[in-house]
Amino acid sequence: MTSRTDQALEVTGGVDTHGETHHAAVIDHLGRHLADREFPATGAGYRRLPAWLRPFGSSPRPTAGTGRCWPTPPPGA
Repeated sequence: MTSRTDQALEVTGGVDTHGETHHAAVIDHLGRHLADREFPATGAGYRRLPAWLRPFGSSPRPTAGTGRCWPTPPPGA
């Protein structure tokens, strides 16, 4: 029998997008706040945000208010 503590943590990453910054938050499967952080809306910020999310779960998929998954940084960003 597998206990809940043996399973990977189920998390959801949410991103509130703005012109100059994006604010990310992580909640667990019960809706409890785990963490949040602000990132610049730049190529570097786009790369850091997913890296920041990774330790919270195997592969969290952040979603912006538009319902789209987090974008791939544009070429040259």
